[in-house]
Amino acid sequence: MTLISMLIALIIERLAVRSNGWQLSTYMRPLLQLSSKAPLLGLSRHPYGVLLWWLLPAIVLQLGLIAVNFWLFDLIASTVVLLVCIGSWHYRKSYKQYLNAAGRQDNEAAFLTMQQMANDQGINNQELTHGQQLVWINFKYYAAVLFWYTLLGAFGAVAYACLRQLAEPNTYSLHTGTDQVDVVREEEPEVELHAESIEPRAAKATTEIPSDEIVADDIVADELAHYWQGFATDLCHWAEWLPIRIFGLGLALVGHFSRASGVLLSYLGDTKTSGLQVYTDIARAAEPLPEEALNCSDESCSLVQLAKRNVLFFLALVAVLTLGGWLS
Repeated sequence: MTLISMLIALIIERLAVRSNGWQLSTYMRPLLQLSSKAPLLGLSRHPYGVLLWWLLPAIVLQLGLIAVNFWLFDLIASTVVLLVCIGSWHYRKSYKQYLNAAGRQDNEAAFLTMQQMANDQGINNQELTHGQQLVWINFKYYAAVLFWYTLLGAFGAVAYACLRQLAEPNTYSLHTGTDQVDVVREEEPEVELHAESIEPRAAKATTEIPSDEIVADDIVADELAHYWQGFATDLCHWAEWLPIRIFGLGLALVGHFSRASGVLLSYLGDTKTSGLQVYTDIARAAEPLPEEALNCSDESCSLVQLAKRNVLFFLALVAVLTLGGWLS
């Protein structure tokens, strides 16, 4: 069942999933908005309250699966959950834009596209190449989700995916100022900008949405975003520690083994170095490229293909464990 769900989800995600409804960030927005409302605001500021908010979607899903307890429902629900958890259409579109820009020799557009992807992920390491950034995104949206789904089922996949989403700065920009601006634009009719129409319209906006309340709401949202992101980033470090080592071994097996295994062994017991640094260093060693190829489309395509081979290797390992009776 585990292997079948993963295969179906990966196939559908490659061929059919395009809309925002299949992206986890769409469903994190109302959760974050609800957590910033009274009387739940105090709970979302407490460490145990943050734990509850983080695990709430996974707990509700698991209770629903236990209540129904039917294999077909479990298969469909797990597949849909995986599709949402691995949904990365935003980054896939950006990757295609990067390849198009690189193909027409537009280096500035290619750089800006990769810079935007790094900002959305919260990647501040300027030494990472474009290929290393893409390998890291592939790990967080595919490899790590599949690992936790294999280990803990749908509960593990949802719990990790929610944690990953809370650690991304892009998540909090979806529920702060953007929503308020969109609402105002939708409610206000289009008018011509004559002098006599400007003052009444400004007065109307002031009476409908007091500026003090907007400022207060923005301050609360910013405080919660900073607190939640810090919590998720710290916990992600430990949630990704074991998957990084396991998939790092996979990178060594499907790539340049002697070089990648040496890097993997040097980080094997390291708990302080960031997972981003560890995984990208192993990937760079597993796919050695000349210096002149770095930050080019050739390097990006080579490392993306390496990441795809690594996922296929993990699926083969899951298949062996399933045939051996270790997994259901």
